[in-house]
Amino acid sequence: MLLIRGDESAAEHANDGCGGWDTEMLRRGVLVGGGGLRPPDEGKAVRVRRRQLLLADGPFAETKEQVGGFCIIECAGFDEAVEIAAAHPAATYGTIEIRQML
Repeated sequence: MLLIRGDESAAEHANDGCGGWDTEMLRRGVLVGGGGLRPPDEGKAVRVRRRQLLLADGPFAETKEQVGGFCIIECAGFDEAVEIAAAHPAATYGTIEIRQML
């Protein structure tokens, strides 16, 4: 999975789409799915502690970068995943975290 992260300025790029990256990855057969997320301030953070529901506005993170989208890819290994992530336009203005799914 590619987790696409960026700071507040990443929202400027949201309407740019993937700049053809998704079309190329679909052609190669490595893109399984994905999607963008609404801004963090529209989200809710859910936690349960001592059987009590704690609901907070927005993300519960002390970081400037937030997850803005994700892509599910299927590839031969880590090296190919890095190549695919590096080709994504968001890598030029944010961070793409590669995480293997269970």
